[in-house]
Amino acid sequence: MKIIRSASIPSTQGSADYFTGRVRIDAPFKADEPARVSGATVTFEPGARTAWHTHPLGQTLIITHGKGWIQCAGEAIQEMNQGDIVWIPENIKHWHGATADTAMTHIAIAESVNGSPVTWLEQVTDEQYRGK
Repeated sequence: MKIIRSASIPSTQGSADYFTGRVRIDAPFKADEPARVSGATVTFEPGARTAWHTHPLGQTLIITHGKGWIQCAGEAIQEMNQGDIVWIPENIKHWHGATADTAMTHIAIAESVNGSPVTWLEQVTDEQYRGK
C-alpha cells in the first residue's frame, strides 16, 4: 500500500504550453507499473482552460468545486457543475476549464499507453472558448 500524504507534494502552476490562464495542479498521483492510472486535482481560475488534447484510453473528470465548461471537437460547449462526473472517450479531441466568471476544480483521472496519458494539441482560441 502507498499513501500520498495531503500537501506532501507542492502545488505547481499549469504550463503555458498546455493551459491558458491561471491553473494550479495539486496532489498529482501515478500508480506504479503494471498499473497505468494517473491523475491530479486541477483548479482553473475564471477564464482558464486546457489546450485541445486527447487521451489514449479516455479520461474521467470529477467536478469538486465551482462551474466549468467542456467541449469535444465538433460539438457544443457543455456546462459542468460541482458533483458532476464527466467521461471523455478515448482519442476524442476536447478541452475543459472554468467558465468566464467562475473558478472550477476537478479531479482528472486517465490511463497511460506507452508511458503517456495525454496528447497535447493546439491552444483553444478565445473565440472557441466563447463558443463563437
